[in-house]
Amino acid sequence: MSSDSETSLPAPKIELTPQEWRTRLTPQEYAVLRDAATERAFTGEYTDTETAGVYECRACGAELFRSAEKFHSHCGWPSFFDPAESDAVLLRADDTLGMRRVEVLCATCHSHLGHVFEGEGYPTPTDKRYCINSIALRLHPSDNATRGEDG
Repeated sequence: MSSDSETSLPAPKIELTPQEWRTRLTPQEYAVLRDAATERAFTGEYTDTETAGVYECRACGAELFRSAEKFHSHCGWPSFFDPAESDAVLLRADDTLGMRRVEVLCATCHSHLGHVFEGEGYPTPTDKRYCINSIALRLHPSDNATRGEDG
């Protein structure tokens, strides 16, 4: 992450040194959350889960998404049409890989979560797909075992 793109973001509420993050996270978690890597498609633990609950940031525990906003996009990563709270995530332009995308960051610790795409035609209330790495999330199931719906 370059310092130029960081200047427009508010300061993170949780700031740790790279070594402190490495102590908290596995090497795979660190690669995605702190170095903006991407896990391979169709390999994440939450790609197809339908368990009802709350998805938190694996780095800091902040609530990010809820299962009610999760849907099957068949893209290979968990997809949500909206964050749990409007200020739960930050969005930043990402021009890497020769294309324009919008990166999704945890608002609390500025960890990389994935990207958001718009206008793809999914039948969701927002027409947005927050394409999030499973390894960036931790699911806390609610009392309801499974939602029993396609989402």
